[in-house]
Amino acid sequence: MRQPAPDVNDPRIQLLDSITEITPEDRGRVIVAASHAGVSAVRYAFNDQPLACFFNDAGVGKDAAGISGLAPLADHGIIAATYRHDSARIGDALDGWQHGILSHVNARAAARGLKPGMSVQEAAQLLLPR
Repeated sequence: MRQPAPDVNDPRIQLLDSITEITPEDRGRVIVAASHAGVSAVRYAFNDQPLACFFNDAGVGKDAAGISGLAPLADHGIIAATYRHDSARIGDALDGWQHGILSHVNARAAARGLKPGMSVQEAAQLLLPR
């Protein structure tokens, strides 16, 4: 499912239950995806160039597979972070938006002040000041 973030009324924030739902109209937006941040998933964002993407860390996994796409996203100019798998359900972007707590950030995210422990909403608001 694809939907705007509730209670924010800001078209620059888009919730995607799967990163495969990203489209060219998402260029410059903040995307909260409920997918893992493995390389196989994050590559969907490379061409559409969102400002930032938030993903579920999927428990990080073997060889850090659940977060392995954070550095490649930075290489493509995209701010990215994961939120803890125990803070929001995988596959439910609304839950990620409402309850997600950051666990890992890429270099571009860190440069913009994002850090583990922040809520997804706090991080998004830091990137998109009112």
